[in-house]
Amino acid sequence: MSHPRNLGPGRPLQAAHLALPGKRASRAAFERASATFAAACVVHEWARERLLDRLELVRMGPGTIVDLGCATGTGAAALARRFPTTRVVALDASFSMLRTARRTLADCGSTSVAAGDAEQLPFPSTSVALLFANLLLPWCRPEAVFREAARVLGPGGLCMFATLGPDTLKEVRGAWARVDDRIHVHGAFDMHDLGDLAGAAGLQEPVLDVERIALSYADVRDLVRDLRACGAVNTALGRRTSLTGSSRWRGFVQALEANKQGGRFEVTVELIFGQAWGGRPAEHRHAAHEDEIVVPLNRVGHRERSGNEGHGRRANSVRLLRAGEPNPAPLLKVT
Repeated sequence: MSHPRNLGPGRPLQAAHLALPGKRASRAAFERASATFAAACVVHEWARERLLDRLELVRMGPGTIVDLGCATGTGAAALARRFPTTRVVALDASFSMLRTARRTLADCGSTSVAAGDAEQLPFPSTSVALLFANLLLPWCRPEAVFREAARVLGPGGLCMFATLGPDTLKEVRGAWARVDDRIHVHGAFDMHDLGDLAGAAGLQEPVLDVERIALSYADVRDLVRDLRACGAVNTALGRRTSLTGSSRWRGFVQALEANKQGGRFEVTVELIFGQAWGGRPAEHRHAAHEDEIVVPLNRVGHRERSGNEGHGRRANSVRLLRAGEPNPAPLLKVT
């Protein structure tokens, strides 16, 4: 069993798990976002294309391809075009997303949609050739997903994923910290911990690396609108459930916009890309219990290892600029 990392300075370690998202609230958020997701998912699109690029060098073995957390089905459609002779299953916990995915995949050959939980996959053992998980892990317990991946992947099967690192929305977290001490941004596992968890689950040769994206906005309302539109709202178990008062909101906006340059402020998205191969689930763990690996509480949300240590490397930063109306399409710069 893994443990999330510290929520931030002054937070009690025993409360750190409260920064992780609640499953029921997260599912409800994505149900609400099904109609707006496609227009706001610029980070999802960027991550998906990066994952697809990495598949160019992969030779697929026999078995099913599964798009975990398929959302509107765009990723599953791309996989079906890339591997036209292989069955592709689009899996999501949101029924509204699956209805949209079914329409997206209507003309995509050997594809199907399935409702399911990534932590309890509805597939037989060793039946899957590729698990493709684009920004699914931020809403799950990664060790549970990795255990299921190790179970369902066949010989030579591959798990490819993109997830969010602890620097994601650090500017938003910092701005709220100047207003109150509540949880407003989810906790996250860093690259090194994810590699440890994948290996402990029985996945082989995990390789991970990091890219950082800067999203540029002129107004906080645009940021909030985009987050809500793609379902990325605060569903942390320890989140405030009462309404945010106007004075707290004004304080947050002032703090976030204090570093504007040229009339715009930026927020960071840390993307962690990873892959690991299937294999026999690990029978022995070097941890507190035979079936556990422990990520210490005081490491959640903090970096204690150098960027060159462990399972990956640091990569280039990317800048996504949200253009103003009437043309809301994001502009992309690689720096």
